[in-house]
This record gives sequence, C-alpha cells and structure tokens, in this order.
Amino acid sequence: MGSLTKFFLLAYAIAWTFFIAAIFTGRPAVFVPGIFAPAIVALWLTARAEGWPGARALLRRVLLWRAGWQWYAFAIGYMAAIKLAVALAYRLARGAWPHFGNTAWYVMVAAIVISTPFQAGEEIGWRGYALPRLAARFGFANASILLGVIWACWHLPQFFVRGADTLGQSFPLFLIEVTALSVALAWLYVLTNGSLLLTMLMHSAVNQTKDIVPSAVAGATNPFALSTSLVAWLTAALLWICAGYFLVRMTHRERGRLARSGRASRAAAYDSRRAGRSATAAGTAALPYLQRVTASIVTSSPGGVSPM
Repeated sequence: MGSLTKFFLLAYAIAWTFFIAAIFTGRPAVFVPGIFAPAIVALWLTARAEGWPGARALLRRVLLWRAGWQWYAFAIGYMAAIKLAVALAYRLARGAWPHFGNTAWYVMVAAIVISTPFQAGEEIGWRGYALPRLAARFGFANASILLGVIWACWHLPQFFVRGADTLGQSFPLFLIEVTALSVALAWLYVLTNGSLLLTMLMHSAVNQTKDIVPSAVAGATNPFALSTSLVAWLTAALLWICAGYFLVRMTHRERGRLARSGRASRAAAYDSRRAGRSATAAGTAALPYLQRVTASIVTSSPGGVSPM
C-alpha cells in the first residue's frame, strides 16, 4: 500500500471516528479532535519513512514565514474579496443588496489570528504531505483538483452534526466550492516556497470571512440537495473563475519548466558524450521535472518547491 493511500485512509478513519461520534452524541465539540487527524497521520508516516528529522523538517514549514507581503494580503483577503464581489453581482442581478453578516471586521481579524495555529491540524496533512506527492505524479494543477475533492469529502459527516453550522446545508455545493479553494491554496503554496504558515492563514481567513455575505440556507435539512441560495452559487462561480486562472498559470509554468528541463537534459547528455561519462549520469539529469521539483518537499525539506 502506497504512502498516499495510507495517509488518506488513516486521515479519514481517525477523523470520521470523531465526526460520527459527534453525530450520535449531538455534541459538535466531539468532532474537534478529528480535525487534527491529517497532521497526526502525516507526521507519523513521515517519521516512519524518514525518521524524526524528516518529521521536524515538515513541522518547520509551519514556521516558513518569508514571503512577499502580497501573499499575506492574498491569504487574508481572498475570500473577503470574493464575497464583496458576490454582493456586487447580486446587486446587479436582483436590484437589491444581499443580506450582510453582522460580525465586526476587528472581530474577524482577531478570529483569524487566533484560529490560524489550529489550521495546522489539516494543512500539515493536506498541503504539507499530500499535495507535493500528488503533484509529483499529476502536476500541481491536477493535484490541486484531486486533493480538493478528497478534502471536501473528508468533511461530509459534519453536515449531519446537530449544532454545526454545516448541518443540513448543501454538500454538493460545498464540494464545488472547496475544490476551487484547494486550487487557490495550491497556487499560494507553490508561490510561497511551500509555506504551510501561509496556507494555514488563508484557511483561517476563509473560515472567518465567508459569512461577510452568508450563503447558508435557513432551515435546510438535506445535505445532498442543491442549494437554493443565489449567493452560494455566485460564490461558487467566482471561486471557479479565479481557480481557472490559477490552473492555467500553474499548467503554463509547469510546461515552461518541463521545456527548460528537456533542454538541460539534452545539454547534459551532449556534455556526457563529449566527456565520455556514462549514460547513467546523463539520465539523472533527465528525470521528469515534477519529480525533481517536488523532491525536496516529498522529503519534507523546510524550503519546499522553488517559486513558479
């Protein structure tokens, strides 16, 4: 069984044990320990494969803070900007403004700061462990979509927990939105050298600012039904418009790297022939780009991938 398969199976099994317990007890707090399952499993698997130095290297990426200010602004403001754009689109479509949430901005800011460390429970697993390994096989663009589906489905039991804000809400719509968010998080991850601190910050900001313009449908009871909220569908549409841009950019950059890698491989092979070196040495330079560019992440190096 591959390491990724083990990771997903264990992350689901451990988390869903707590999530299902919360369903039957009717106490939302019961599912909280399950939120940390992805990180626990990722660190355990890394420690088994690479020893504690590998696990510590993975943890150090939680403190990888060196990034341009624009990426902090992106992480904090992405969902808020989406929601404000949704409000404008709603106004144009309906001739009236949608209902706005009543949480003060400074409360949101404080909640983002307080909540960010707790997002390590998911981000160490999803972005720190799973994303680079999926990207080594499928590329970051495809990996971000696949991971988004897996990540969204992991939350499914929470739609049946009494007292949770997701109770009865539309899971199909949630799946659509979270997959698009996964693409944005992957884009941020790649352009900040694999910083988990930035993805944790964005994860927290999404949770705390999504109700600037609420999407939830009052009295909803069927998680498998499609949402009747125009705000929700406008949110999904804008998230995917942005995700489409990120996907194109990631694909373009990966192709550019592949082209440069191919040229480097041909040059290395030429030099090898001239110098009489073995074909094996030249073949090393011809490793597929994505396997090489994600190698440092797969081994949990604190630096992550090179900026794309």
